[in-house]
Amino acid sequence: MVERHRVVVLALDGVIPFELGIPSRVFGRAHDTDGNSLYEVQTCTADGRPVRSDADFSISVDHGPELLAEADTVVIPASYELGPAYDDGHLPPNIEAALAFVRPGTRYVSICTGSYILAAAGLLDGLRATTHWRNTEHFQRTYPQVRVDPDVLFVDEGQILTSAGVAAGLDLCLHIVRRDHGSDLANQVARRCVVPPWRDGGQAQYIERPIPAAGAESTAATRNWALERLGESLTLTRMAAHSNMSVRTFTRRFGEEVGTTPNRWLITRRVDRARQLLETTDLSVDVIAREVGFGTTASLRQHMGAVLGVPPSAYRKTFRGRRSPHTERKSSLLM
Repeated sequence: MVERHRVVVLALDGVIPFELGIPSRVFGRAHDTDGNSLYEVQTCTADGRPVRSDADFSISVDHGPELLAEADTVVIPASYELGPAYDDGHLPPNIEAALAFVRPGTRYVSICTGSYILAAAGLLDGLRATTHWRNTEHFQRTYPQVRVDPDVLFVDEGQILTSAGVAAGLDLCLHIVRRDHGSDLANQVARRCVVPPWRDGGQAQYIERPIPAAGAESTAATRNWALERLGESLTLTRMAAHSNMSVRTFTRRFGEEVGTTPNRWLITRRVDRARQLLETTDLSVDVIAREVGFGTTASLRQHMGAVLGVPPSAYRKTFRGRRSPHTERKSSLLM
């Protein structure tokens, strides 16, 4: 019998239904190779009573705050009533009493403005955190002791993780599955949810023009082309030429569509590919470095250290016990 990781979602008044459903949708699709669920997801409220949503309906759940005492991970989705509208920066007594049930060492996760609750509880003091881009300035003023990063999709501080708004909650939950069980399973979950398997947590929250103007050329085809050639030399000039654009136009258009530079995007994709190979194959680190386009073990080590904070050997050791029985080298890649 697989011991399932228990995720408890705390629904608050003013909860946004989309964000409330993300943990169940993502964690509920994570199964081992025998089909066993790896997570158990349950929802509670701070007092056991129904909560108002920001839509035209209320939400009734089966559990009160005592369920939090059984959680391995507590997720707090966005609430308009207890987020940016809550200016004094303190927890309401009922939420403070509810969080008192949480055991030491439990992992906390906030989605969107759920970060206000973690900050008001003092859990984010001295840590990096994020929230919806529209609220980052207010969040920083309200909680100056938090190191707010306004430009990322999510922040992983170990036992406490925060995400930006709306769909960034999907990215964060997939990141947690990846952290817990590896890229192979996270990609499977993403496919079941019909969402991209990987968006870098450091990607910009807000892209000024995410949809190209009518008739404008896109860099999407070149991104797909590059993903099939990660082991090759992919210079900015070469990618721009593939798009039939000047380097300047390609760089600008790429930033408008992706929210980062071509070089940073390419490094992240190569690191992600290296992670998959480290998890799912027995290829040497030197071979993997060449396969993903970093050329040398030293270069792979440098980039993995910068992106993930660990060298390839340590990363492989961490996931060695979590490997899928399928060790085929072909893996699904995200543009």
